[in-house]
Amino acid sequence: MQATVTDTPSDVAVLRLSGELDADTASDLHKLLAELLERPVPRIVVDLSDLKFCDSVGLSAFITAKQVIAARGGWMSFAGGNRFLVSLLGTVGLSRYFAIFPDVDDAIAAAQM
Repeated sequence: MQATVTDTPSDVAVLRLSGELDADTASDLHKLLAELLERPVPRIVVDLSDLKFCDSVGLSAFITAKQVIAARGGWMSFAGGNRFLVSLLGTVGLSRYFAIFPDVDDAIAAAQM
């Protein structure tokens, strides 16, 4: 898995993931999320458009981060997931806890409403 973080003018961090998020790469995601969670009010859009695969270990990183984000009054949403990932998020019930948008721009626009 490769990851980059881009800050937007609206103070939203876009975390772009590519490749495969699994047991071998989840620790990298945990580190990145830990840095983002240091912000006073974490606002994160996870761009899944180039992520090809995610297993349960990867999903658990998002669940753990969600608890910290909620406690700090922030939010995390997903954008651009392929059919497999959107289906996976729905199957495991994460679509009830995270907003899922077609693309990053839609996710950022929804946050500003």
